[in-house]
Amino acid sequence: MSLVETNWLEKNLDNVKIIDCSWHMPQTKRNGFEEYKNQHIPNAIFFDLDENSQKDTDLPHMLVDKSDWEKIVSEMGIKNEDIVIVYDNSDVVSSCRCWFNFIYFGHDPNLVHVLNGGLKKWLKEYKKVTSDFPVNSNTQYKSFEKKELVKSKKFIDENIISQSFKVIDARSKERFEGKVPEPRKGLRSGNIKNSFCVPFGDCLNQNGTFKEKEKLREVFSSSLKNLNEKNIVFSCGSGVTACVLALAYSLINDKYQPCIYDGSWAEYGIIK
Repeated sequence: MSLVETNWLEKNLDNVKIIDCSWHMPQTKRNGFEEYKNQHIPNAIFFDLDENSQKDTDLPHMLVDKSDWEKIVSEMGIKNEDIVIVYDNSDVVSSCRCWFNFIYFGHDPNLVHVLNGGLKKWLKEYKKVTSDFPVNSNTQYKSFEKKELVKSKKFIDENIISQSFKVIDARSKERFEGKVPEPRKGLRSGNIKNSFCVPFGDCLNQNGTFKEKEKLREVFSSSLKNLNEKNIVFSCGSGVTACVLALAYSLINDKYQPCIYDGSWAEYGIIK
């Protein structure tokens, strides 16, 4: 199961590695690291989604290379055998992107989890927070890329003809249908031909927790006739909320390995 509950984490704070991956859309004018410095779950390490992404590209949140990932995770003091719990305090459930990164780079999927409801739920339950920074010793983390879990624009274009996999977009219906402008400049409105739309928010309850399995089945059945389908690639605006859908779908299809179009609409929608 990709999720853990707040009560479980509270009892296991010293037995796991905890990551705060709070990231906010630019227009919110919120800063994840500043909020982390103010309060976070005890022992949590901050993961900067912008900083820990590929630097030599204009595209946001693209995966780093293998050696950079090993350096990032080693400096967080995480070992290959560690149980990793990721949470966030973001409306876009950015923790799911960090969850995906670990799985892409070969961490045992059974050892990587997202905290259901994130910091918002943790605080609502009056559980302990701190402003203290954890002290971590560097490790020698080793990774291997599961390259099949990411599709490039070339694969997306070829798939329009071959239709060897389904593309599901996590953006809102309005953005998907081109009825509102994209929040990032330089992008046209619309969607990838033959793709489907499942807004990531449809997978969540009002309190930010994931919906129960039966409700998730209803959400995905609007686009998928077969909920055992494994050839699915999730896309979004910049590769963050695509991972929300990937996690949600994995809750109802345990054979599914999360697969995303890393460039997402930030790449595909560029005005040329």
